[in-house]
Amino acid sequence: MSTIADVAREAGVSKATASRALSGSPQVSPATRQRVLDVALRLGYAPSTSAVSLATGRTRNIGVILPHVDRWFFAEVLEGIQEALLERGFDLTLYDATPGSIGRQRVFTDLLSRKRFDGLIAVGLEPAVTELQDLLSLGRPVVSVIGTEERTSLVALDDGHAAGLATSHLVALGHRRIAFLGGTSSTHWPHVESARYEGYERVMREYGLGEYVTRTPAELSMPAGYEAAVDLLSDSSHRPTAVVGACDEVAIGAIIAARRLGLLVPSELSVIGIDDHVNAEMFALTTLRQVPREQGATAVELLMRHLDDPTLEPITVSIRPRLVVRNSTAAPSGATPAAVRDSGLSRAANA
Repeated sequence: MSTIADVAREAGVSKATASRALSGSPQVSPATRQRVLDVALRLGYAPSTSAVSLATGRTRNIGVILPHVDRWFFAEVLEGIQEALLERGFDLTLYDATPGSIGRQRVFTDLLSRKRFDGLIAVGLEPAVTELQDLLSLGRPVVSVIGTEERTSLVALDDGHAAGLATSHLVALGHRRIAFLGGTSSTHWPHVESARYEGYERVMREYGLGEYVTRTPAELSMPAGYEAAVDLLSDSSHRPTAVVGACDEVAIGAIIAARRLGLLVPSELSVIGIDDHVNAEMFALTTLRQVPREQGATAVELLMRHLDDPTLEPITVSIRPRLVVRNSTAAPSGATPAAVRDSGLSRAANA
């Protein structure tokens, strides 16, 4: 079995330099690090995790805390994190912190206190005040994906901007009776839903459509979106011509409800979502795209910066979504985008 001495000799460096290169030390130039890594790979040398930890004071392991492992967004973020960590030679420890579960309590009261990681990435946690304090008291850098917390670095979609773009798209097509579908008082992500509703409401009022502002509560899931949309769309006298879903799953639920009620999408009802969920294209859903894998990779990049410079102040990376137009939105019956532009109600969808 090859040793660190073999790697150092083949790479033409000292054992100390080879060790630093393999541990990711910033004291080694990129060219030298790559040469050492290439030799180590060719010789089949893998440094002992415990030896690296003793030499550098680091575990080469990153903790990732998730509220749900089986939901599309969180699974995609996790894959982005894992890919970025593998590229840097880091291990990953996953902590499942399902809201309200006993397991979540144990994560914060027991598992995290063992500090078997160099840093933490908290995805969509919306931690309670005491939980956040527990994270910050560990003395390890923390990066959040989704949130509003200013005490950690943050990667997050600009939710208000996304909902505003979705609403602007519908207004530009000629819609006025536009409803917002989604959001409850018991949600685990209140700031996400409130920011998206506020973005919708702001744009509606900017266009002079405040009288049409309405919100139908629904959990952020396809079944909840379906049930809420059935209630919303069953009353033909107050039925909107368009719906902004708080997320794609809610929007897809609305499309299914419309079809069950005999409404044609988009000729009788336009539906737009936010996220570009894995099933969005299947339902031809117009949406505002975010890329969770990229958010995961960005979180890793931020965490590495904090590991290299412990004095670095928190950084916020705001993700701007992109409008993806499919076949779930169109001009309402009796109105055309041109007529709306002439009335002064329209503006560019991606302003």
